[in-house]
Amino acid sequence: MTGAEHVAVIAAGFGAGILTSTVGVASLLSFPVLIALGIPPVVANASNTLGLLPGALSGAFGYRRELREVPRNQLVAVVVICAVGAIGGAALLLALPSRVFASAAPWLILFTCLIVGVQPWIARWLRARSDHQHGLRPSMSPATIVFTALTGVYGGYFGAGAGVMMMAVLGLGLDLELRVVNGLKTLALLAANLVASIIFVFIADLDLTASGLLAAGSIVGGYVGAHIGRRLPATLLRVLIVLAGVVAAVLMLR
Repeated sequence: MTGAEHVAVIAAGFGAGILTSTVGVASLLSFPVLIALGIPPVVANASNTLGLLPGALSGAFGYRRELREVPRNQLVAVVVICAVGAIGGAALLLALPSRVFASAAPWLILFTCLIVGVQPWIARWLRARSDHQHGLRPSMSPATIVFTALTGVYGGYFGAGAGVMMMAVLGLGLDLELRVVNGLKTLALLAANLVASIIFVFIADLDLTASGLLAAGSIVGGYVGAHIGRRLPATLLRVLIVLAGVVAAVLMLR
């Protein structure tokens, strides 16, 4: 990569780190950048997961006050279930032929764009539900466990949009304020990325230069996102994400 390409990947990591801690669509920014540099899709996805791990770590650290409000049994359960699901997702990525992921990636990106587009409605629904809740449920329901695991599988396989999905699952399944759900979502995706990254380091083909540059940007972006990301103009940010995702998907389909 040239010097300009190095800067572009670092910038993508910084932006993805912010998105990790806010709307949860980090890979929608960083993955297309790696593809544009000519990195094969499966290698780009594995390298992207590893590179964004520091961003998820710093984002979870930024939400440490919110995480203290989560009952310990629920926090441990969400993290473990999401991590176990990610093992299945990473295994699917490595076991299936690379052409399967290459064919699926544009459609996964478009699906993520749809999720980002309807996020305001999801957030309003979760907020309204939170206003009418009475007391905390002591444990997760079977349905919440299943959908948390499935979101972990998706996170291990691709990841873009997993944060939005996890927000909806946890917001429905747990009696927590939305800001606390956002922190728990960030920690759960950190667990998923950590497990998938360990698998990828030992088994997958990686572009370590790309991962390192993404890591350098994402570790700063994740912490910044936890503190000021929620103050960004949400509508403008959402529109830009959807437009970028649609353009990336269309280019990959060509």
